[in-house]
This record gives sequence, structure tokens and C-alpha cells, in this order.
Amino acid sequence: MSVPDRALAWLHVIGIGEDGMAGLAPAARRLVEDAQVIVGGDRHHDLIVNTMAERMAWPSPFDAMIDTIRAQKGKRVVVLVTGDPLWYSVGARLLKGFDPHEIVFHPQLSAFQLAACRLGWSIPDVETLTVHGRAAEQIVPFFAPGARLLVLTRDATSPATIAALLRDRGYGASPMTALAAMGGADERIVAGSADQPPENVPDFHTLAIECIGGAGAVIHPRTGLPDEAFTHDGKMTKRTVRAVALAKLAPHRGAVLWDVGAGCGSVGIEWMRAAPEARAIGIEPNAERRAMAAQNALVLGAPKLELVDAEAPAALEGLDAPDAVFVGGGVNRAVIGACMVALKPLGRLVAHAVTLESESVLQAAYGEFGGELQRISVESASPVGPYKGWRPAMPVTQWSWVKKP
Repeated sequence: MSVPDRALAWLHVIGIGEDGMAGLAPAARRLVEDAQVIVGGDRHHDLIVNTMAERMAWPSPFDAMIDTIRAQKGKRVVVLVTGDPLWYSVGARLLKGFDPHEIVFHPQLSAFQLAACRLGWSIPDVETLTVHGRAAEQIVPFFAPGARLLVLTRDATSPATIAALLRDRGYGASPMTALAAMGGADERIVAGSADQPPENVPDFHTLAIECIGGAGAVIHPRTGLPDEAFTHDGKMTKRTVRAVALAKLAPHRGAVLWDVGAGCGSVGIEWMRAAPEARAIGIEPNAERRAMAAQNALVLGAPKLELVDAEAPAALEGLDAPDAVFVGGGVNRAVIGACMVALKPLGRLVAHAVTLESESVLQAAYGEFGGELQRISVESASPVGPYKGWRPAMPVTQWSWVKKP
């Protein structure tokens, strides 16, 4: 890993606050004043003065941003953003389109930092999240008694949208505070709760939430969700076995999972809940199960679950290469072979079988490729007449394998 050489940079990305030019460090202020081209939103352009630069708005569609900015190379170019360019801002997208040696970032205090200071919250003890340009449901996994959330919002409707998510899960008493124009002359703070969300807030604001659970509050772990949390038709990877599978699949930030035979989506959903920006692609040919998976994903905070209407192995062609694969249905040699080929180096494959026929496929794979073969048996206490006894579930044979580099 090399540190970008600032001498090679031609693109300066500058964070700016509500206090405009006055809040910029001297070096950043000079860059704005000397710029030939300044790119930013309307509110950013309104914050700067004393410059003769050509002013450019964000292109529409926004995906054209990289090409629009690249066309200005050779000029003194400044991109203005709010706060910290690399904290839920445009910086990450710029780094995908430009060599890091071409860019210098000049951060300003972020909305998260300003809000935490207004509220007296310690940032390491707070979840910093965004629903700007994203489904609000993705913050659901962070709801828990005592949790503090700082959320970058989409617009003025966000408090009501998020309040409904909180109420539906038993967190109606949770205080909610909308903080707008922090650090500027028009700073405004509006308090409310999930039961009575802040009203008349501007589109551009940050939302602070302190989760307070009522008597019926839903308290879910990130993984190991109870089976009853899912809508399903009985054919699903049950909680205990699912937890063992997730442990071997090893979710991590940004990793891609193929969930082959996704059913109600339980494994893919828990994979996405387990790690930031983790992606899951569920392959499921049954329309009713795909509908259940989509609904479960929305309710349980994994709205980006992708679902493919096809059967493996044909469905796997053209998908993004996986970091992990779970085969929970339709186990056969062709599917196992296609998944092994597609996996990235150090990728993990976990396959489950409950029938003798599918178990024989896993035994053969274990004999040929190694890995780990286990049989998982679970017994649960249940009524036996006036008493209670142990009732076994069908045993599950699990084969797990790691692809060597």
C-alpha cells in the first residue's frame, strides 16, 4: 500500500460547512479562490464567494460525475461536498473512478461530529448510518434498547419513515432529534419521538435516535434470528443449523454470497446483517419463496437482497464472483462443481443435505476435495402427553470447503 503523492494531484475535494468560506482552513480557502472549475450542489455554490471559477452542478444522471470531472483535467478543479468527503459522501465514488494520486481530500467537521457534540454523545458509542439514497429499512438491524443512532437522511420525510419502522418493532418511545444547518446562522434543532416524530424539518438534516424498547420490543441478534422472525413455508435452514453455516461462511465487509436454493432468504439475510455492505444473491426458482424472501429482507433490514428467478447451475452464469457460497437446496455434483470454480481464492463453500441422495454428493465431494464433513443433530424439548421430552429434528449433513489460492 502506497501513500498518494500530493504533488501529482490535480483534483481537490473540499468539505465545507454551513459557515462557508470562513470555516475553511487557509490552504483549502486558497484552493477555492484560485480554482478554475468548481463542482458541487446548489447549496455548496451558495456558500462560496469571491471566485471567478466556472461553476458546475452535479451532473444528471449522477453516474456521469466521473466523466464530467475527468473532462476538466488540466485545469485547477475543486469539488465541494458537505463535511468529510470520505464519510458517506462522494469521496468513495471518486476513488473508484480516479487514481488516488490524482486526488487530495480536505475534510471538514462531519454532520455526525457536529450532532454528537450538540447532544453530548461519544461517537465510538454511536452507530453512524445513512438512508440518503438508500432504503430506510437497512438501519433496522441496529435497533436495540439503549442504542444511539446518528442517521444522514434522505429528505424531510425521513423522520416519519424511520419513526414508523421503530414503532412497528416496539420502539415508539424512542426520542428523535432532527438537527439542521449545524454551525450556521440558521441552525435548527427539532425534538420528537417515534410516536410523535419531528415535524417541519428541512430536507437537509441529520437525525439522532436513542432507542427505547417498550414491552413488546423486538430484540434480534445480527445473526441467529429465531425461525419465527421469517415468513416461510416450513422449508428453511433452521436457526441452530443456520448459525453453524454462517460461522463457516464468515461474513465480512463488502463480501458477496451466493445463496443457492435461497428459499425464504434466511441465510442471505443473516449474511447481510452480519457485516457492513455485505451482498447476497439468492437463486430461487419458486416464485412464492422469492416473494417471501423479498418480504423478509425488507422487514429484517436487508433490503438489498438480490433474487434470481432461475435454477443452478445455469443461474450462476454472469453473476458477480462470490466470496462465499451456501447451497441449501438442489445439491448435486454439477451445482457443487460450478460453485467451486466460481469462488474467489480463499472463498468458502458450505452445502447442506437432508436426503440420502444429496448426502452422497457431499460425501463424494469430501472424499475428493477434503474440507470438513459434519452431521448436525438438534433435539428440542416438546410436550409428550402431560410431560415433556426430546423431539429430534431431521439431521443435516454439512460439507464445508475453503478454496486455496
